Amino acid sequence: MIRIAMLGRSEGNGHPYSWSAIINGGYDEEMMKVCPFPIIYEYLSRQPKENLGITGAKVTHIWAEDKEEAQRIAKTSLIENVVDDPEDVIGKVDAVIIAEDVGSRHLSLALPFIKRNIPIFIDKPLTDNEEDLKVFVSFFRERKPILSSSSYRYAKEIENLDREEVGKILFIDGLINKSWEKYGVHCIEGLCQLMGYGIEEVYNLGDEKVNIVYIKYNDKRQAIVNVIYPAQISRYDIIGEKATKTILISDSFYMFKRQLQTFVDFVRTGKFPYPPEETIEITKVIIAGIRSREKREPIKISDILK
Repeated sequence: MIRIAMLGRSEGNGHPYSWSAIINGGYDEEMMKVCPFPIIYEYLSRQPKENLGITGAKVTHIWAEDKEEAQRIAKTSLIENVVDDPEDVIGKVDAVIIAEDVGSRHLSLALPFIKRNIPIFIDKPLTDNEEDLKVFVSFFRERKPILSSSSYRYAKEIENLDREEVGKILFIDGLINKSWEKYGVHCIEGLCQLMGYGIEEVYNLGDEKVNIVYIKYNDKRQAIVNVIYPAQISRYDIIGEKATKTILISDSFYMFKRQLQTFVDFVRTGKFPYPPEETIEITKVIIAGIRSREKREPIKISDILK
C-alpha cells in the first residue's frame, strides 16, 4: 500500500477534500455536503461508488495551516491521521501531495521531501516566480521524483477531440476563470495538449482580473487564452485546417482521477510519465504572462531563466 500525505489548503481550493476522497474510495456524505466547495459533492455524488478509489494507494496523513480544518477534511475524506507540521509525515508515508495552489509557497513546502527523495506531486502551478523555478529545474536535472501538472493535461474532452476531422490545429482561443497566477496554467496545459510545445512569446494585454494573453509558437502558429475572473465556463475554440470545433471542459472527476492515478503509477514505477521539460515550459509561460502584464510588453520564453 502506497501511503500518501496530503499537505496544504489554500483559499478557494478544495483539492484536499476531493483528491483524498478520490484516492481513498469514499467520503462521509453528510460532511461532504457541507464542505466549503459544493461542486465537489456534486461531481463525486454523480459517480458510481466503484469509480472512487485508486488501487494500492491511500491518503493516510493530512496537514493544513488551520488544524481544525485539517480535522474536518480528515473526517470528510476518511483520512486517519492529522499532523501538526508537514515534516511530521516523514518516515510515515511513501509519497506526498502538495494540494494548495499558491505557486510562491510550493518550493518551501516541498523542500524537506525533495531532499529526502520522497516522491512528490505539486499542484498547479509548479511555481509563479523565476527564482523558485531555477531551483526546481536543478532538481529535475538531478532526476528528483517530482511531478506537477494541471488536471487539464487529462481532460476527457481534449482526449476525445477527433484530430483527423479537425486536421492540423492552426489557432486556438481559450477561456477559463479566476486568476492568471493560479488558473492560467489550466488553460496553457490544455493548450499544449492540443497544439504541442514550442511556445516562443507571451503578451498579456490585460490586467489582474481580465488577462487577455497572446501566445506565439516558434513555428508561427498563434493562440489567445483569456483568464477572466468571473467566467462561468472553460472552453477552447479550435481552428484546424479541416474544421473548426468548440470543446467545453467540464468532467472534473475524470481528469482529477487520471491525474492522481498517474502520480501513484509514478511512485510505484519511478518512471516519469511526461518529460519535466514540458512542466518547465508551461511554468515559464505563466511567469512570462505575469511579467508581460507588469511591463506592458511581449516576453520571450527564452528570456525566462536566461
